[in-house]
Amino acid sequence: MGWAQKKNSHSMTSNWTSQDPRTRNLYQRIIDRIQVHPIVPGKPVPIHIKTDKMPYMSPMSQHLFIISYAAVPMALHQAYCTSTGYMAGKWACCLHGNHYSRDPLLRRLIHRHGCLDGDKSDRDGISSAGAGRIVRALPEAAILRYALAICITYDADIAPLEAMRDTAYWPSFFTKLCLYGVILDFWFYGYHRACHEIPFLWKYHRTHHLTKHPTAIMSIWADNEQEIVDMIIIPFLTFATLCSIGLSLDFYEWWMCSAYVTYSEILGHCGLRVHANTPSPIMWLLKFWDADIAVEDHDLHHRMGWKKSFNYGKQTRVWDNLFSSSAPRVEAKESNVDYENVIWMPPF
Repeated sequence: MGWAQKKNSHSMTSNWTSQDPRTRNLYQRIIDRIQVHPIVPGKPVPIHIKTDKMPYMSPMSQHLFIISYAAVPMALHQAYCTSTGYMAGKWACCLHGNHYSRDPLLRRLIHRHGCLDGDKSDRDGISSAGAGRIVRALPEAAILRYALAICITYDADIAPLEAMRDTAYWPSFFTKLCLYGVILDFWFYGYHRACHEIPFLWKYHRTHHLTKHPTAIMSIWADNEQEIVDMIIIPFLTFATLCSIGLSLDFYEWWMCSAYVTYSEILGHCGLRVHANTPSPIMWLLKFWDADIAVEDHDLHHRMGWKKSFNYGKQTRVWDNLFSSSAPRVEAKESNVDYENVIWMPPF
């Protein structure tokens, strides 16, 4: 993406989609071709006032979505091992780094249900000057997010089925999946809040906050330093913390945990006007303690925050509640959610 500067001139103006297609640069043409527009250019989006009832997204549909898509590269990996008799090497295993796109699915939901704060502002599109940054960041995000797990934990002698056929494997894996998001969010919370409240760190996070009404694709709008911390340092600290309490992750466990984290980061930036909680096996417990996190929580962090903000967590509100940095919801407050109007995360 580029290295952070104390001041930068990143323009968030996005008017290129309404101009003559012949004037578009290479990166803008690539975005058109791969269809990662957060909202279809020229297609209307439903507008709701703040007090309109909000539909509820089924947590089960989100679990099924994450597990199904995370299982695809594992199935391909196993098929290769079974059909050839060879084990996949460390770098061949990069196929696990698929960055399956949720953007078209979330875009479809946005055009059906609208966006948060839609009565006041449109969502930020990909800026006219920033198309190149987005195109370059897509493969970087896919590679960086899983390269650490491959380097540290991948054992070429163990195929997916071999790792998972032992019945003793599953209780341990479930425990790790329950804890991973909470522990990762502890490290993320500390670093994220520091970037907002310690003056000399702000420049490393400033670019990401240029979007006030983010979209799924803008989750990767950040400088290099932030991407390195988000995708390498924070996951490594989470891995080390789990190891320190006797819960070391193997590659397939880390892959599945990362699939949940990636989904929640994209969901948290999408701006969809649906009450969708970040899925977790311990959602019931998080809800009991009012520590669950929803799409609107991080959306408010972008919309109303700058150097000083709130809602610093991205997987839960455990640490925001503990350190008194939670903010009340506006459209997704409990009385405004229509739990009878349940929608599902579309699988395709």
